[in-house]
Amino acid sequence: MPQANVNGINLFYKVQGQGEPLVMIQGYSGGHEGWFFQTRVFKKHYKTITFDPRGIGKSEKPSEPYTVRTMADDIIGLMNHLNIEKAHVLGVSLGGIVAQELAINYPQRLMKLVLASTTTGEENTSDIHPELLQALGVEVGATELDAESVDFIKAMDTIITLAFSKKLYRMFCLPMARLQIKRVGIEGHRRQMEAVSGHSTLDRLHLIEAPTLVITGTEDKIVSPRSSETIASLIPNAKLVKIEGGSHAMLIEMRGRFNQEIMDFLGNSQ
Repeated sequence: MPQANVNGINLFYKVQGQGEPLVMIQGYSGGHEGWFFQTRVFKKHYKTITFDPRGIGKSEKPSEPYTVRTMADDIIGLMNHLNIEKAHVLGVSLGGIVAQELAINYPQRLMKLVLASTTTGEENTSDIHPELLQALGVEVGATELDAESVDFIKAMDTIITLAFSKKLYRMFCLPMARLQIKRVGIEGHRRQMEAVSGHSTLDRLHLIEAPTLVITGTEDKIVSPRSSETIASLIPNAKLVKIEGGSHAMLIEMRGRFNQEIMDFLGNSQ
């Protein structure tokens, strides 16, 4: 089982394919397996690097609090372990927040940047689906949440229900998510949620130097498409793509279009 010792913990990772390196950062509670529909395409053109973030899957689960900066530093540690000087970076949802932090603090390590279905962290509660607010126990107008009080089984059920437009995917993913939480515990999930609560890149996005694609689905119920509009407006020369009808989980439900947009931006076609 390939593991890299970074920042005092062991991270599970997987490398597939040949070519320019492409580091892929999953969203909340997601790990390397969440990129299945991407790696089978991207590995034909790139050296894809997927991994389980700290607290998730096969990686270690340290007890101290996490920060978004720490999670970005973990990726730099993984790149160093693999002797990768520069890489393309793709981040989705929470992974997109980490990718922003990575691009801001380590501009010399990025080639191109793709931010999908993500936010700066300055999400206005009026843009968040009321069912999600209720599941997280967040009051309208609040700027932070109390992760200690969140019912993570209930929250995950709500997140998956809202993330997918198609019932078939919801029916498949809900029991899988519940099983994962029961198997590995909730602490890693809780610490990820604590890390993003109150975090923001809004006033630093202008520091991003890498050519950037911002991609969102018009029917995203988890992260408002307005967040992507804001991100694209603040990153110099960023390209914004809106996938009509795309859900938060468009990387699965509309994977053909999603993958093609990324391949076109990075410089390869399927």
